[in-house]
Amino acid sequence: MRIPALILFILMYVLIITMPKRRVWIAGITAVVFLILGILPLTEIFSTINWNVLMMIAGTMIIVDYFIDSRMPAKIAEFLLDHSKNVMMVTICMSLFSGIISAFIDNVATVLMVAPVGLAICKKLGISPIPMILSIAVSSNLQGAATLVGDTTSILLGDYAGMDFTSFFWMKGRPGMFFATELGAIVTVPIMMILFRREKDPVTNEEHTDVRSFLPTVMLLLMVALLISASFIDDKPAVTNGLICLTLALITVLIDYLQKRDTSHIVHAFKSIDFETLLLLTSLFIVIGGVTEVGIIDEFAMLIVSAGGSNVFLLYTIIVWGSVAISAFVDNIPYVATMLPVLSVVTSQLGIEPYLLYFGLLCGATLGGNLTPIGASANITAMGMLRKEGYDAGFKDFFRIGIPFTLTAVAAGYLFIWIFWR
Repeated sequence: MRIPALILFILMYVLIITMPKRRVWIAGITAVVFLILGILPLTEIFSTINWNVLMMIAGTMIIVDYFIDSRMPAKIAEFLLDHSKNVMMVTICMSLFSGIISAFIDNVATVLMVAPVGLAICKKLGISPIPMILSIAVSSNLQGAATLVGDTTSILLGDYAGMDFTSFFWMKGRPGMFFATELGAIVTVPIMMILFRREKDPVTNEEHTDVRSFLPTVMLLLMVALLISASFIDDKPAVTNGLICLTLALITVLIDYLQKRDTSHIVHAFKSIDFETLLLLTSLFIVIGGVTEVGIIDEFAMLIVSAGGSNVFLLYTIIVWGSVAISAFVDNIPYVATMLPVLSVVTSQLGIEPYLLYFGLLCGATLGGNLTPIGASANITAMGMLRKEGYDAGFKDFFRIGIPFTLTAVAAGYLFIWIFWR
């Protein structure tokens, strides 16, 4: 079954690249064919699907919907505007704010909650919102790799590598992805200062936002605290993190209903769940389980080992910068989901710890999407919001911000990870 599996796998990727709007159907149909042909035995479906990842994503999305509705993000943005002297500083502050939020919340959700504030600021100042909105988008993509819950790719890595929330900060006596990502964020500040050096018009703020409810903020903070606490529990169930996120989401829904006796937000919250992403991941788990079952992952790993030889630095470089190039055009969720088991076999063959290549993969794949406006969902969302407001941002506008931002941040993370994890 190896040849049919390989043909179907390649065909799936080609179709996902050429028809990204149909990616859920493409991956779903491929998964069904895998099961019909017996490439993945039906008895292994339940164990192949990563329920922990699915529950973490669903639970976080529900809490985030309440968080956005509470107007807390707008209140924080208002504070940043009050403490910014000019357009350049407010653009930088809004970008960094987007990044900090994105470290704990999905990138697309971050753009949806921060970009409207940026649009309002730009309308008030009478300036084009294109630079600010695109900066918000690329910054959200960068910081998504900072924590376990910052992005779907981080959740995938954390679950696959058996990492907990604290592992992204400190693991095996060494600094983790959080510090590599934050270093990337810091070095992009001078880049933004150069890009927006002429935007020196003063800014003022006369708005006053009232926070509707502090419950979602408390729940987000509690989620982070519980994920950290769970990191110290040995031999815990594999679905622990997923149960934490989903349970807190349901508690948030229940408390909100008891306070308001209104079901409209409950409906809205559950509609906010990105079922397309959940179905895509479920299908990918089945497909990748199938190609692993027939030995394709092992063969792909041997090709990578052959390309890098015994030179770990060369192999690491290929993984990081190759991921940047691929993720500029290919959705990083299926790419990371495919590469994790490959790198596991590669490092096993070389007799080295996998974390250097795991972190290199996350660094390249997460940031690579910032090279093009179609490389990440957050970028597509930002471009769509600008278009809706009557601003036609093109590739040239995006490249002006995305390319220097990406190359600088990746280079910083690339060096940091190699220094501490080689």
